[in-house]
Order: sequence, then structure tokens, then C-alpha cells
Amino acid sequence: MKPKLAGKKVAFLVTDGFEQSELTGPKEALEKAGAITAIVSPAGRTVRAWEDKKWGKNFQVDVLLKNAEPEDYDALVLPGGVMNPDKLRIDKSAVEFITAFFDEGKPVGAICHGPWTLIEAGVVSGRRMTSWPSLQTDLQNAGAEWVNEPVVVDNGLVTSRKPADIPAFSRKLVEEIAEGIHARTGARLGARASISGVE
Repeated sequence: MKPKLAGKKVAFLVTDGFEQSELTGPKEALEKAGAITAIVSPAGRTVRAWEDKKWGKNFQVDVLLKNAEPEDYDALVLPGGVMNPDKLRIDKSAVEFITAFFDEGKPVGAICHGPWTLIEAGVVSGRRMTSWPSLQTDLQNAGAEWVNEPVVVDNGLVTSRKPADIPAFSRKLVEEIAEGIHARTGARLGARASISGVE
């Protein structure tokens, strides 16, 4: 039987300080389902994880962000940790990379503090989402409907709250990536128009 995600390529966008389990857990699940995964980062040839309350392992970067092309991937995953998305959301290239997946309707997963970068990309307005609880007000102020649930799916966007939610997060990621491209929503198009100043 052909693996569910055979031939699908998934980018994991991280920089130093990402929560280790939020990369390794989904990455393993997607690879088990047949996906080809790649760690994409602006940090350099290696990137360092955060593990609970201390620095974790170093991971080999497969593709430097400056060389990464969104069209080469079928989906994107954004692990959390506090430092990682806080750095990525002020990196113009990272935000543009993320935005491209939404422009094409490709599945995106974000867990814990990962949705910080989605706010910066202007893609959360009108969406039902979850996150680490401290992001609730940030997401609501950006126009999202925030809910306290282990995993939430909204038109190809999969969000979860914390490492304990990784199994549910990973299962939904597999489902959404298997479905493929999702139609762009009116809320998404409106958000982009508002940002660009185009009516």
C-alpha cells in the first residue's frame, strides 16, 4: 500500500530556540506517513533546539532560508518555543516564505508560539485557531477566533497549543497534507488586500 504522503515535501521553518519536541514529533510522524521533510532556517548550517528549560540538540539544516523556494514544498510546519518564532517574525524573508504558502492555499501547521509568525504574515484574520495560551490576546487582536482545544483545523491551517498536543497535531497534519491545496478564503484575501493597501 502506498504511504499516505508519498511524494509530498514538507518544510520545517525554524531558527535557534525552537522547542525540540515540536520539530521531532511532527517530523517523525510525517516521515512515517511517507513525506520528505526538510529543515529550513536562516540560522546557518546547524540550528539549536530548546528542550523544556534548557538548550537541546543541534540539528543539521537541510536548506538555508535564502535558498529555499516555497514552490518546492507541499506544506509548511512552524514549531514553537518562545525564542524561535520571536526571531522569525522580524525576519522579512521568513515572513515572506510563510506568506507564500497561504497565497497558494498549501497546508500549514503551527504549534505553541508558532502562530506569532502567522500574525506578522497577516494570515490569521477570520480564522479559528489555538496556540500557547499567552498568544490568545495577540491572535484575537489580529482578528482570529481563539479556542482552547488540543488541535484546530481551519481551511488547511492546523494549530495546537503545546507539546502534549503533538500526537493530535501530527495526525491532523497528515490528513491536511494528504488533501493538498485548499481554496483561499475571503478572509485571507481581505487580509492581504488590507496589508498591501489594495481594495
